[in-house]
Amino acid sequence: MQALKQYFQFIRPYKAYILITVLIGIVKFGIPLTLPLIMKYVVDMLLTNPEMPVSDKIARLFGVLGLAGILFVVVRPPIEYFRQYFAQMTTAKIQYDIRHKLYDHIQKLSLRFYQNRKIGEVISRFINDVEQTKNIVEVGLMNIWLDLVTLTIAIGIMFFLDPMLALIAVAVFPLYGLSVKILYKRLKQLTKDRSQALAEVQAYLHERLQGIPVIRSFTLEKYEQGRFASKNGVFLEKSMDLTRWNALTFAVINTLTDIAPLLVIGYGGYQAIQGNLSVGSLVAFFAYLERLYSPLGRIVNSSTVLTQAHASVERVVEFMNESYDIVNRPDARIARTFRGHIEYRNVSFAYNEADPMVLRNIHLTIEPGQTIALVGPSGGGKSSLVSLLPRFYDIRSGQLLIDGIDIRDMTMESLRSQIGMVLQDNILFSGTIRDNILLGRTGADPDEVVQAAKQANAHDFIMDLPNGYDTEIGERGVKLSGGQKQRIAIARVFLKNPRILILDEATSALDLHSEALIQQSLDKLAEDRTTLIVAHRLSTITHADQIVLVKNGQISEKGTHAELMQNNGEYAQLFNIQQLTQEKDSEDNFL
Repeated sequence: MQALKQYFQFIRPYKAYILITVLIGIVKFGIPLTLPLIMKYVVDMLLTNPEMPVSDKIARLFGVLGLAGILFVVVRPPIEYFRQYFAQMTTAKIQYDIRHKLYDHIQKLSLRFYQNRKIGEVISRFINDVEQTKNIVEVGLMNIWLDLVTLTIAIGIMFFLDPMLALIAVAVFPLYGLSVKILYKRLKQLTKDRSQALAEVQAYLHERLQGIPVIRSFTLEKYEQGRFASKNGVFLEKSMDLTRWNALTFAVINTLTDIAPLLVIGYGGYQAIQGNLSVGSLVAFFAYLERLYSPLGRIVNSSTVLTQAHASVERVVEFMNESYDIVNRPDARIARTFRGHIEYRNVSFAYNEADPMVLRNIHLTIEPGQTIALVGPSGGGKSSLVSLLPRFYDIRSGQLLIDGIDIRDMTMESLRSQIGMVLQDNILFSGTIRDNILLGRTGADPDEVVQAAKQANAHDFIMDLPNGYDTEIGERGVKLSGGQKQRIAIARVFLKNPRILILDEATSALDLHSEALIQQSLDKLAEDRTTLIVAHRLSTITHADQIVLVKNGQISEKGTHAELMQNNGEYAQLFNIQQLTQEKDSEDNFL
């Protein structure tokens, strides 16, 4: 119930539209209820009336048909149109609001959330479950009320025609209620199980589609087909469980529905033979029987639809209520333009509360405009150290200050707006090159985009492309080389023009030519900015004002390149090993 209560917050702004839809629907469903009365009139007053002349019968027949024609051909179509229009418009607007809210929500969830969730499952809740929730409005707040009104009117007319026959017709109603109570008890859980299985399939498919090159390179097609068959098989099993229960439900309900006409035919036919009921009344009564059990059947079937929709509502609300790990403090203020002084003061950090500390007691001071290089073995904590700066994660203890102010006292938007990042694997979005560069500053003019591309050494290769800056690059920039993608990523940071720059292994995994071009761009980008570089190739950071060796979550060495080489510690050993390796590779290439 709590989930439905929260869901109804999205419905409340549209309650007037829902009321209009129901009122129009009452008229729409009320019009067909006149047909049995028309049939009764034609049978009793015209067909079986020996005293009325044939000419009068024909005249009255066409008169009735004329009025019925106006009602069904002229009045009903626009009513049907507006009923459908308001119903679909209302559900579409509610779904828009929910997805808008969810998209805002997913942007506020921390990176930790996405590291612990499958993206495909998130997408399933965003798309499939939200789509299912529309039945709460369409069926639960519109159709079910229309069917109840239709049912009430039909029962009222039937009691007017023959009270005893009406009682016989509704005698199976209690059995309907009992069936719903028994059969729908398991339906909600079966629906949730099926939705979860579908989400698992979607998550698996999303991940594998992103990894198609790996699957191809290791010839894993048959293996992956088997893995997918297993996931798909679970979904099939859950779907069949739900299907079997639905089939049983429909079988029971339809059997109960078929009992009532037999009872009416038996008793009504007997009364007509005895002369206690006119033929027209029996015909009209039987016609109303269809208009009685059709809405009743829809109401019972609505239990299935609403149970499934309720399960989806719970999944959507559960996702919507996922708490934020990183939030602005109530008194957080907009950060002024940074000078770029950074201080890690006794900082410790772990990704999860139960995990061991990734960083322990980090003390590090960076002066404005300095370039700091973070080096050391993989898994030592370098990337974790820089990811704390834009508050992708929050520290466990200590303080992280910029210009003497704790970053937790700043709004996240003002903090991140002054930090630029170039990563090893930069994400580009489908669209044009211009679109991707403009992510650095969405309001920039075309000349600024070109200037940023030139600073990133990207302008020349962009102009060689078929459509220049308007070239479509495909999902994740698949149509560009690694070096080209990296230069686009650098161009958007140039356009952003941040005061603090983070370069996280921005030149690794590139060929020497691309690395040289990108290194030139990065050197230009780092000018007059406080820069933190996470580097694997030590030869690229010898110019740094300070080199910090991070190992096992702690700073083990710190100094300039010359100082660290003179100390002949671990940094010097790593640098010498890399130099020897590079020299050997050069000799092998020469030979």
